[in-house]
Amino acid sequence: MHTEIDHPSFPDGVAIFGSDDVAKTYFQLYFDERGISRKYNITMTGNQFKWWRDEPSFSQRVTMTIEDNGNKMESQGEMSREGAAWEKDLALTYVRLK
Repeated sequence: MHTEIDHPSFPDGVAIFGSDDVAKTYFQLYFDERGISRKYNITMTGNQFKWWRDEPSFSQRVTMTIEDNGNKMESQGEMSREGAAWEKDLALTYVRLK
C-alpha cells in the first residue's frame, strides 16, 4: 500500500502486509520518506481490523471498522509516549471510489 497525501504533516509512505503461515499471524512493515520504519502486528475479527506496536518509547494502536459492504473504513489511532496514558492520534476515513 502506498500513501501520498498532499499535506506537509503527512509523509509519503509504503506499507507491506504479510503473514507467517506457521504461526498464523499477520503483520505490516511500514516505511516513510522521513526514514522511519516500523513493524505492526495485525488482527482481523469480524468487521474490525486492528494493528499495533508495543515499544516502551513510542507505542501505537489503530482500530479500523469496515462498513457499507466494504466500501468505507473508519479508523481511530492512539499513541503512548514513554509509557504514558494512551491519547488520540490520527483518525481517517477511507471511501471506495466508484
